[in-house]
Amino acid sequence: MAITVAELLAEPQLALTLLAGSAGMDNRITWAHTSDLPRLWEWVTGGELMMTNGLSIPPEAAGQVALAEALMDSGASALAIGEKMHAPPLTDEFLEACNRLPLPLINIPYPLPFIAIARSVAESSLLEESRRLRQTARVYDLLRTAGASEDHWQSLVQRLSTELDAELFVVDRRCLHPWHPDGQALPVFLAEEWTPLSGQAGLAGKNFQWHRIRGRHVLTMDIPTHANALLVVLPHSEPHPDAVVLLHAATVLGLQLSRIVLSLEGRHRVAGEFLLQAMDGRLGAAEIESRLAAFEVPPQGFLLASMTADASSADAPTADDGGRLASVHIELWRHGVASASLKRNNRLHMVVPADVPDAVLVHCAGADAAIGVSAKADVTGIQRALQESLWALGSARANKLGLARYAEGPSWLGLTGFEEGTALVRRLLGPIFDYEQSQDGDLIVTLRTYLDSQRSWQKTAAALFAHRQTIIYRMRKIGELTGLDMGETSTVAQLWFALQIHEAMHQ
Repeated sequence: MAITVAELLAEPQLALTLLAGSAGMDNRITWAHTSDLPRLWEWVTGGELMMTNGLSIPPEAAGQVALAEALMDSGASALAIGEKMHAPPLTDEFLEACNRLPLPLINIPYPLPFIAIARSVAESSLLEESRRLRQTARVYDLLRTAGASEDHWQSLVQRLSTELDAELFVVDRRCLHPWHPDGQALPVFLAEEWTPLSGQAGLAGKNFQWHRIRGRHVLTMDIPTHANALLVVLPHSEPHPDAVVLLHAATVLGLQLSRIVLSLEGRHRVAGEFLLQAMDGRLGAAEIESRLAAFEVPPQGFLLASMTADASSADAPTADDGGRLASVHIELWRHGVASASLKRNNRLHMVVPADVPDAVLVHCAGADAAIGVSAKADVTGIQRALQESLWALGSARANKLGLARYAEGPSWLGLTGFEEGTALVRRLLGPIFDYEQSQDGDLIVTLRTYLDSQRSWQKTAAALFAHRQTIIYRMRKIGELTGLDMGETSTVAQLWFALQIHEAMHQ
């Protein structure tokens, strides 16, 4: 076992004396560390004897008391101050705080080198190092026997909790929800304490940090393989779990999460292939029903949600989302929502159970996403559901909403549904599409660029690397095909509406 404060004070060659905090004499010292920085507690990982030449000690009483409290909250075992160096006078309030906490306050006689104390602590830790190695081996053996299935997650967490004699929670630092659908939620007192800080770096500013919350020591540390995954440790007793072993435990949990995510990604690829075939009409109702059931989505009661990661502009073409929506299916799984998803043309299409709350979809997609949700559908209406979700997505983007449901909420461009929108597109743009199928042309691209360029021939020509007369010819051709007067503002407005609908509904 690690040396205690009392045992260190008893070593005659050191001649250390206790100034305050005698009730903490049984505190075990895992390491001795020297620092002269002002925020001395920031270098504590738990169990250290912090040694200073006095530069870290504030001159005023309030600062000294705050230092003692911060060291105690961070898990320091004791504070040692070099004699006849740079420490200001120690105030009565400081000594009373050390007695109250209790934080052992040790005087280092001059000219005893700090290294002598560190060596005594290190030599006494040789047996502790052997124990640590054995415990680390057991921690990694738990990973070997855990299995790759997501069903084994909580079993692994519970076995690690037993090994470390502590309660373990793996949560998302942004929202404090359990990272795994089978994971345990944080205790109420921690959730209440941290909720105001949710999503802020202050929740855990360091990779490894001890806190003291409502009388209990709490450790927060990063899961190294997953951004925003936070391991929260509540020790059952003193001494706290060894810091090195805790780091290995976090690594084991991260590796297990990676194994689970790898398994989920394989299923995600299969789901994408299935949805692509279903939306293109290449699968019958029976096959769709069977496949949805395999993904745990009710075949007779689901929603189709389409989303983009850029909800800021309804006019600009959707930018390539890259990886911004790549993990939505993982986020939904983490929140206990079954899904099958497909990324297509910079949009993410997801089939989810009909009872999923809007708030969960918005939370999992992120604040910057725009989401369109179809009406409740069954396997015979999956293609219609896709059209409804795309229409709702267009409405969400146009009205700057995070989520819009089909046939609910505000109308889009004065139209009530995708049937009306499709009819408008066909009436106004259909002749252009028919022409471009039989002839080589860029009329739709030219029309879109012309409208985006505020109807400037010169800007349109420059954007398309074409001669101005070529643009004029193409616009005249559009007028001929549609029978519309391109000089009329009402004509331009109609074509702009039709383009908005076409681009939103284009899969």
